[in-house]
Formats: sequence, C-alpha cells, structure tokens
Amino acid sequence: MTHRYDSDHPLSTDEIGAALDERLDIELDPSLAERRITNRLAEALAMLDRDQQEFVLRWVSIIAQTHAEMAYQFAAHAPAGLGLMSQADIEGWIMRAMDVFDRMGLFPAISVFREAERYAKEARANASGIGFDDVSGVLELFVRGLSGRGVKLEPGDDTYTDTTILFLPQRVSRFPERERNFVLYKAMAAHLWAQTWFGTFRVDLTQALAHYSDVHKATRLFHALETVRLDACLARELPGLHRDLMGLKEALNDSGYPTAWALHLATLQQPSATADTTLAIVQQLYATDVPPPLCYQGGLFPERADAAIALRLAREKDQFRTALARLVEEKDKKENNDEQAEAEETETETEELGKRFDLKREPDPEHPDNFTFEMELDGQPVAPPADVISLMDSIIQDLGEIPDDYLVAAGDGGYRTENAEKNPDDVWQGTYHEEGAHIYQEWDHRRMHYRKHWCALREIDVHPVDDPFVARTRQKYAPLIAQLRKSFEALRGDEKLLKKQKNGDNIDFDAYVEAYADMQHGMELSERVLTKLHKHERNIAVMFMVDMSGSTKGWINDAERESLVLLCEALEVLGDRYAIYGFSGMTRKRCELYRVKRFDEPYSDLVRARITGIKPKDYTRMGVTIRHLSKLLNEVDARTKLLITLSDGKPDDYDGYRGDYGIEDTRKALVEAKRDGIHPFCITIDSEARDYLPHMYGPVNWTLIDDVKKLPLKVSDIYRRLTT
Repeated sequence: MTHRYDSDHPLSTDEIGAALDERLDIELDPSLAERRITNRLAEALAMLDRDQQEFVLRWVSIIAQTHAEMAYQFAAHAPAGLGLMSQADIEGWIMRAMDVFDRMGLFPAISVFREAERYAKEARANASGIGFDDVSGVLELFVRGLSGRGVKLEPGDDTYTDTTILFLPQRVSRFPERERNFVLYKAMAAHLWAQTWFGTFRVDLTQALAHYSDVHKATRLFHALETVRLDACLARELPGLHRDLMGLKEALNDSGYPTAWALHLATLQQPSATADTTLAIVQQLYATDVPPPLCYQGGLFPERADAAIALRLAREKDQFRTALARLVEEKDKKENNDEQAEAEETETETEELGKRFDLKREPDPEHPDNFTFEMELDGQPVAPPADVISLMDSIIQDLGEIPDDYLVAAGDGGYRTENAEKNPDDVWQGTYHEEGAHIYQEWDHRRMHYRKHWCALREIDVHPVDDPFVARTRQKYAPLIAQLRKSFEALRGDEKLLKKQKNGDNIDFDAYVEAYADMQHGMELSERVLTKLHKHERNIAVMFMVDMSGSTKGWINDAERESLVLLCEALEVLGDRYAIYGFSGMTRKRCELYRVKRFDEPYSDLVRARITGIKPKDYTRMGVTIRHLSKLLNEVDARTKLLITLSDGKPDDYDGYRGDYGIEDTRKALVEAKRDGIHPFCITIDSEARDYLPHMYGPVNWTLIDDVKKLPLKVSDIYRRLTT
C-alpha cells in the first residue's frame, strides 16, 4: 500500500519511518533491530525540507530495486550529502556507487556512499572537468593509431595498465578548461601505452623489487625513473605529444627531480636505455626520497600486469605454433598437386608439423627495438599472413624476442585441435565468458543510467543440419515462390524516362516543339531536347534478427524457418544485400548470436543447412543483440539499412531482464540504432504485442500476424512493402 502525505509540510519522523519500511521491505515489528535502525534514519531525514525528503525517498525506491542494503546506506548518508552537494551532484554520487556495485560488488559500493565529502569535493572540481565517456571514443582511436597490440580503455579507480587494458580516471578536472583536461587525459593514455610498447614489463618487476625492505617505495621509485625513460622515448617517437607533456608539467608546476639524480636521468634518456637500466638505477637511488608523481604518470601495479601477461603468453604461444603448423601445411600443398597432397596427408602430417622455423633480424627504425624478424622454413623465406605478423609483434612486445620453443610448429595434429575455437557448449565456463566476447552496456531505466560493460555476447555459427527441410519448403510453397520471384523481379530496378536532357537516346518531341516556338520568337534554341532512360539502382542492406528463444518451439520455429527460406528465394532475385542472425542466451553473461548468413556469404547449401539447423534455445535478451547487429550494419555501405526482427514475444531473460526493464533497454537500443540511420521493424505473432511494441518500435514500425501459419506467407510481402 502506498502512503500519501500532505505536500505542504515536511514529513514527520513517523511518516518517514513508514515510507522507509515500505521501500526497504522491512516488517513493522518494533522488536526487530531493523526497526530501530529505521527510526534513526527517519529522525535524520525528518530534519530535511520536504523537497529533499521526497528526493531521498524516491531514490531509496530506485536503489532498493537493485539492492536493499545499498538503498539503506544511501538513506543513512543522504542528509550529510545534501549538506555538501546539489541534488544533481547527489545523483552523480548515486550513479558512481551503482557503477561500482555492478563492477565490484556490495561493499566497495557502500564505501562510495560513506565518502560523501570526498565526492562533493570532486563534484566541485568537476564543474569544468571532462568525463571518461566524453573522451573514450576519441582516445581509443588515438591509441589504436599509435602501434603495438590493440588495447582496451576502461574507467578505473586507479590509473594504470595491466598491458591489456588502459585504466583511466572516471573524470579529469585538474584544469579550468575542458580542452586542457582532454590533453591531460590523452597524456595519461599515451604514457600507459608507452609502458606496453617500450618494454616496461619485459622484466620481472615483482621478483626484481621483492628483495627491497620497502617494496612499495621501490616500486614508486622504479615508476618515477621509468617515467623519465618513457618521456625520452616519446620525445624521440612522438615529439608533438612530448611537447604536450612538458606543457602540462609546467602548467601544473609539477616538481622536478632531485639534483642528485641528474647523471642517472641522463643515462635513462639515452636511446639504449631499457627497463633493466631503470632497475639498476633503483638500486643506486633507493636511499633517496621518491618525488611526487607527475600529473600524467598514473600508478604501477606489477602483479596485475604479471597476471595479464602470463595469460596472454600462454594463449599466444599456442596460437603462434598452430599458425606455424598452418604455414607448413600450406607450403606442402603448394609443393604437391591436390591429388598427391590428399593421398599423402596422413603419412606426412606428423612429420611436417614438427618442423622448425628460423628467424632473421632485419633493421626496422619504426619498431622500438629497431628491428623486426623475417621468417624462414627449410632455408626459404616465408611470408606470414597479417594475423601471424600481429602475433609476432605482440610476443616481441612482451618478451623482446621470439623464444626458440615458439618456433616449432604444433605437432601430432596440433593444428587441427589447438587452432580450433573453443567448444561453444563449454565457452561460458569459469571466467572464459568474456574472453573474445563482445562486451556491451545495458540501459537501466530505473537508474536512468547505463550499466557499463554489462553484457557479454558471442557469435556462434548455427550448426548445419543435413535434412531436406528447405527442399520440402520449396515444394510446399512452389506457387508462392514463383509469385514472389515475379513481384520481386519488378522491384529490381525501376526505369524512369527523363525528359529535357542535353544527352540522351531519343528526341523529346514536346521539348523540341517548345524550343522551336521559342526560336521563332527570337530566343536561343534550347539544348535540352532529348530523352533518356534512368535506372534507379537499389542500395539496401537488411539484417534479419530471428528469435530463437525456447518459446519458439514447435509451430513457431517451423514457421520462422519457412519464412527465411521464402525470403532468401525472393531476395536472390532482387539482389539486395542481406544477413540473417538468430539470438538467444541465458543471463547477461551468456548472450548468444547465431550466424545463419553473413552479408558477404552467398545463399549456398551451407546457409540452407544452417536455416534447417535453427532450433529453440533459451531466453530473449534483445537490447544487446540489437546493439551488436546495429554495429554490423554500420559497417556496411548502404543508403538504406533495415533491421527486421522476427519474434514471438517481449524481451525476457532469466536474471530479471523482463517487464519494464527489458522493454526499456530494448527501446533504448532501438533509439541508438535510429540515431545511426538504421530503420528497425518488428514482425511478431504475440497477441499482446499492442501493449509494448508501439512503445519500443514506434506506432508504425511493427506488425502483428495473428496466426503463426500465415507467417511464411506474410514476411516476404511485408519486406516488399518496406523496401518499395
């Protein structure tokens, strides 16, 4: 039961207590400790004015939908927060806590609420600051344009890199101007990248610094000295960026280094200096004080880098050796004709896959080590493909070389087993659910905020099934297919007669008569007296998003597959570019997208077998699927882009992605797609669709088919009307 109160006066302690009990779902039992706690909260909130009370209680309701303890902690610290911040800043404070809850759990999030004074200080400084979301897109392009392995950018409580991710502050506000704060963001990202590119982690820092009595001081000292070396590297490689770094130091009056360091600094600035050089100087300067970190320096956490590097090295060694096995196999096929290669495959496989490669150093001034490697097999040069070159660069970036044990091609059939993708059925076990997956945010309408890095989505090929389903469908709908082909053929390219043209195929008699009359009146004869046919070429790309949730079992699944067969048969005549993906999954950590046909794939026997293999799976998490398919559509160059969904119901998933939450996230994803110039449309058989689809897709961007048996008959007709 919802309580109503007189809006002219602040709420009393009892009224606030009742409201908190209702929102926090606490039993009204005076013997409970929770009731006494609620009374203390109510007494504190009763001191606020009515507007502030309503504000706090509204947010208590919102936060409680995520976690009741979070809502309680907010209510407990809200009075202090309101004394320090505006309501807008309070909302930012809440969002910070909720983001921490999503990423790290309950107790770190509670600590955010307990630090109201710290956040208020940041909020005052942030008035002219710039946030991570404002710069992440630009900085990702900037870092990608440098060189080395691809790295991700993420916001973090600490500024550092584990060599896989560059963690940057949530917000930078050191300067009163946004432009200079952006330059500082850029400098931080560049310096973290420099650690990965110029070999900061090629030495075992954890072991090298462990023998010092104060490991923390030794780490800070190494970081300060390594920053000098990296600054010198950037000065040589990126002088413009280095000038920005020096300008930031001067503007913020960052203190210099002790005079006693001068000789050592000169050593670190030499092109020959490495991380080993820095370690040697740490030993000599350990007794000195460590200067404060520079504004762009960030932190250094060797143990976090060690974990990321170990995982990457193990994975890349396996990938590299299996790639070498692939090169051996390709070389063998070139040296033998196809028939002989097939006959000898079993006999030569083990022998060939054990072969060893050799590497020769070649000068390369673009590489930080000033050299790269050329590969040889049996004394003959081998031109590795781009993916192998990328692997080599990444290994050299970590180790400074390609170790000998990396240069033996995987044997005993290793190429066939190790090079294969992990079993899709096992892909989500342990922490592997994010490895190689696409990570997307998700809209939480209750918070009016995105849950960042929330959903892990993986593309999986539909398992092809050898069954005459497509042939049966063609036979069943043979007259309709012929009719569809005829109607679609008429759409293939409209020819329009253009009149009054300078150049053309025939005389435009109307224009000629008009021009002759003008000439008789002393006017100049017009040149536009010809006609020509202009063919209007279609420039359309269409993505079909097919619901493969468990609710499609039976008639619905058959109707979806038949619809796709009829569509493909018609679209092959029309020539429009199209792709087909199914979607399902279970929870945000296991969102699955099933490839049926990519844009660049022909409508082949393999695609037909995949259509046959479309089977009902699990749940219907639509937002993340729409975001990923929109990304794929954005990579296609087309004037018109359509995203057509075939579905039997509303968004739903096992972990609470249902009701308003799922509908609002899906709607938000569709709004994002529309901003990118994509036109979404939904074809559904859900009799309750009128209750939610107009809100999600808009009043005219959906249609209801009241009988599942009519679905194959209607889908192609709807497509024809959408694209005419």
